[in-house]
Amino acid sequence: MVTSAGVSVFIRTESWSDVYIAVDDTDSRTGNCTSYLLTEIMRELSDADIIGNPRLVRLNPAVPWKTRGNGALTLRIGKGIGARKRIGAIGGKDVLCFTESLKWEPDENELIEKIRPLIERNMSDGSNPGLIVSKTKPSVSLYQSGVRGIIEKEYVMSELNRIGAVTYEIGNGRGIIGAACGMAWEPGDSTYEVLAYRENGRLGTKREADPVSVREMDLAFPGTFNSWEERERKVTMIPSTPCPVLFGLRGDDENETIEASMHLRTEPAERWISFLTNQGTDDHMIRNTDELIGNRSYEIEGTVRSYARRIRGGHTFTDIETVYGTITCAAYEPSKEFRMLFDNLIPGDRIRVLGELREDPKTLNIEKVNVLSLAEKFIKISNPVCGSCGRRMHSIGKAQGYRCTECRTRSSEPVMKKETRWIVPGWYEPPASSRRHISKPLKRMNTEQPIEFVNSRMP
Repeated sequence: MVTSAGVSVFIRTESWSDVYIAVDDTDSRTGNCTSYLLTEIMRELSDADIIGNPRLVRLNPAVPWKTRGNGALTLRIGKGIGARKRIGAIGGKDVLCFTESLKWEPDENELIEKIRPLIERNMSDGSNPGLIVSKTKPSVSLYQSGVRGIIEKEYVMSELNRIGAVTYEIGNGRGIIGAACGMAWEPGDSTYEVLAYRENGRLGTKREADPVSVREMDLAFPGTFNSWEERERKVTMIPSTPCPVLFGLRGDDENETIEASMHLRTEPAERWISFLTNQGTDDHMIRNTDELIGNRSYEIEGTVRSYARRIRGGHTFTDIETVYGTITCAAYEPSKEFRMLFDNLIPGDRIRVLGELREDPKTLNIEKVNVLSLAEKFIKISNPVCGSCGRRMHSIGKAQGYRCTECRTRSSEPVMKKETRWIVPGWYEPPASSRRHISKPLKRMNTEQPIEFVNSRMP
């Protein structure tokens, strides 16, 4: 390995047909956007062809130091051949990508030098950008580790050394981790997101978008998801942060998603790109594990052992008994009526929960719930009736049963009635506005929430 001016160069001798570029950690909660940076890289490298869609890869959403959605961006470039398609536009000029490429051996260090100024102009204060240029992808196991756990930079660098990558970093270079994991992604279940970006002169102003057009689009294009929340009549595809994104429209089919984006009535977009993503896939969920570790996400079955507790602020907690012991499940105030599911669970109910395990406090932050079976619930109707005289018995004392004052007959149980439960087995999820980018919505699972809790009312 040769190191110079923040650039690490790993030497290898194989031949390749194209090159991969990955970048991460240039944004912050107050501005900038790594996906926008990637569009700048695409424009800067316009002498090369784009091979396949650029990729937006979400990683472990439980990482404590993430900025917003913990997404890494990757791009494959080369000398394209064969079919090509339109995947966007920048400054009025179409952006095309090819499905295949010819043998091409670019100079990775030259690519680094072209991209470095773009990173420096488009990074936030306090961010720790990482850039990777490589003719070989890292092992897919790196993605699996990065989307489900927390990995050390040293481990990532050893993998980049193995494949002969060139890297550039600023600050502590934490972005190298995300960039490498994003580059390693091999799409299985995947979706698309059309990201549109604002004109520079409009940055810092309120975004202009007609909510009626979003609702109309959502109804007309069933393959899109997480754009509109019907229960709250709320647009969920437009960010509230001061970043350059105008909107992000997600869908299962690329052509449908692009067409759907054209039906939105918004302020003019200066550019737009269709990204291939792992959003809405539940790739972050860990199943059938021997132990639970904080800052990771799990799917766990258990039996409810307590009634729900609501604390100040509206947060709701329920305890379940599992093979890992007792786990406290949390549904926070932003999940709105989703919390009513927990209000209606009782001890003995069997549920499957999916969520992020926090380290402090030790709670499982719920992303969705599958109610598997319900316990029977009974309510007292009256004191028991004496079988001899027909009079109502009287309570002897707490937990001591009942006795007829005339006949002295006794009974241990009152007259009970089976109570109607206001939930049924099935899947439940929070409103679209409080879902994680990577969480799979019920819409993509070909199922519907069996009961809607709307405006704090049950049907």
